[in-house]
Amino acid sequence: MSQIKSPNTVWQVVQVSRADRERLNGHRGRILWFTGLSGSGKSTLIHAVEKRLHEAQMRTYALDGDNVRHGLCKDLGFSNQDRVENIRRIGEMAKLMLDAGLVVLCGFISPFQADRQKVRDLVAPGDFLEIYCQCPLEICEQRDVKGLYRKARQGLIPEFTGISSPYEPPESCELRLNTGSDSVESCVAQVMGVLESIRS
Repeated sequence: MSQIKSPNTVWQVVQVSRADRERLNGHRGRILWFTGLSGSGKSTLIHAVEKRLHEAQMRTYALDGDNVRHGLCKDLGFSNQDRVENIRRIGEMAKLMLDAGLVVLCGFISPFQADRQKVRDLVAPGDFLEIYCQCPLEICEQRDVKGLYRKARQGLIPEFTGISSPYEPPESCELRLNTGSDSVESCVAQVMGVLESIRS
């Protein structure tokens, strides 16, 4: 964990707590971390689950990998070092949103187990739910909505996860979804199943 550069930075104690915000919201906050290869269905699922939660009057926010790289992380590339920093920033942002009492849905390839563990370690046990969107590489390539795999196979995209850069599947996670075979509706239902106890 990197240290704060300025010794003059002091943590400000707040008067409204996470518990206060959760009482106002009527439910507990959580970080739902969807990980998997490009094309495994992460973005589709985080937005489908968010819609279901919103309909249930729950306060949410979805953080999508490409969207975050248009703003907060637009200065980062896809080297291993930049991937690590990308997930660090997102983890810190998700932690702030959790403190606001939100259900934060994060859809990121996040290929390295160590980086996902660092985000988990930022928050209390039970606040971080890792959801593995397990989908065979060949199916991800068949989908290839953005044409990224084709470009990676042609050598036009270096350090592409699953082709020229590794992906480390979760050794253990709260939920494993077979997104290569199960329908979106089935996957959403499974996610909702692990959230049954979320309301306070």
